[in-house]
Amino acid sequence: MSKSHATKPSSADQPARTGVLFVCTGNICRSPLAEAIFRHIAGERRVIDQFQIASCGTGSWHAGDDADPRTRAVAARYGIPMKHTARAFRPGHDFTDFPWIIAMDNSHMRWLAIQGRHGSRIHLMREFDPEMKSLKGDELDVPDPYYGGEDGFEKMYHMLDRACRGFLDHLMR
Repeated sequence: MSKSHATKPSSADQPARTGVLFVCTGNICRSPLAEAIFRHIAGERRVIDQFQIASCGTGSWHAGDDADPRTRAVAARYGIPMKHTARAFRPGHDFTDFPWIIAMDNSHMRWLAIQGRHGSRIHLMREFDPEMKSLKGDELDVPDPYYGGEDGFEKMYHMLDRACRGFLDHLMR
């Protein structure tokens, strides 16, 4: 990990941790699942202590809520532990605490760019999916499954799993 993407250590005894923030609309479907998957994979690879991992939404209407039951169900199906309380993006804190801000779709990218001049730190989740290397723009969106059926949550899981693995590989290079 490059030093420019690491947060400051909280004490002299603790090494710097890289801040990673996953962002979606309400912080109840896509971003909490991305957070849980990334946390799980980093734990399996024994590098979890190198990261500060969180998720949030662009809006606050679900603040304080648990993840959507369908999100929790798909996580449980794949053995992904999930403990979550939704929160909204905090421009002052989140741009400081999280050098890596990972948007679930292009609308989130645009919204985040408006919040501050940190465009180079904002990335689309599926930029890191090895199967998506030749795609651009809206093709890289993780579709919002909220208004659909269970199959949308299943597809979301597989997209996020591939992208989280690719993202962790990218960070560990």
